[in-house]
Amino acid sequence: MLVKEYRICMPLTTEEYRVGQLYTISKHSHQESEKGEGVEVVKNEPHEDPVHGPGQFTEKRVHLSSKLPSWARAVTPRIFYITEKAWNYYPYTITADSHSLQCSFLPKFSIYIETKYEDNCGDSENIFHSDKILGDHEVAFLDIAFDEIPERYYRSLEDPRFFSSAKTGRGPLREGWRQHTKPIMCSYKLVSVKFEVWGLQTRVEQFVHKVIRDILLIGHRQAFAWVDEWCGMTMEEVRRYEQETQEATNELIGLVAPAISVSEVGQPTATHSAPASAPSTPLSDEAPEFLAPPKTRPRKKSAPETLTLPALRERAGAE
Repeated sequence: MLVKEYRICMPLTTEEYRVGQLYTISKHSHQESEKGEGVEVVKNEPHEDPVHGPGQFTEKRVHLSSKLPSWARAVTPRIFYITEKAWNYYPYTITADSHSLQCSFLPKFSIYIETKYEDNCGDSENIFHSDKILGDHEVAFLDIAFDEIPERYYRSLEDPRFFSSAKTGRGPLREGWRQHTKPIMCSYKLVSVKFEVWGLQTRVEQFVHKVIRDILLIGHRQAFAWVDEWCGMTMEEVRRYEQETQEATNELIGLVAPAISVSEVGQPTATHSAPASAPSTPLSDEAPEFLAPPKTRPRKKSAPETLTLPALRERAGAE
């Protein structure tokens, strides 16, 4: 098992990011979905934990056969999805457990992500105090403005070096922004990747961490770049947006969205803690060194159509 801790700072408060995270995940999931492919929401319901208190439980299936890189499509079945379970007790969340974030055909592969959010610049040490960690683990700071992301996912409108928020006046972000920007918060993510196949374990786990690193960067960049879309929304409004977006997304991929309940708390089914799922960014076309990838044509960089809450409501009213 390969364990790494990622620290991603944002020019936001943790209370602001609580709304921004839900908005970003919903919008991104819709943008990355199409007929037969995308993020299927199986459950989205309240969950009470005896330690962490009230929260929200989500279960999703990420259908992404066509979004796999060519080298991966050659070794995976035609029907491929990843099951993701998340327990959100913000500002503490868990995405998956050792048996829930799994490929549908790889029972020996799993990912566990534990997240904490704090109003600081990433200087909290040993924040998890976790007995799950054996020995030291690598700590990596990810800079949403200056760390590179795969070129095919780059959009100038989402570049924090150039983006300036009309509503908050924050941005663009300059060199050394973490040391002088206020407000500032940090997402601390403890990521464990396990692939129990002799001879491939180390290389596969390292490759998956590279993919996760890219997903985290892209998702946090978008949350800041879309701040003027979600800034000022209440939790009730963002939950309504989440529900309407999930219904539109499941309809797009040919599924029926479950209702989202936020008023009643169901009985706990497990004692977990951690973050809502990260956006389901398509996996990289770059194969790991131990596989030979054929060249693929570069993807277009144009941004997908923006999905907004008023547009969803207008569509619902037309029906």
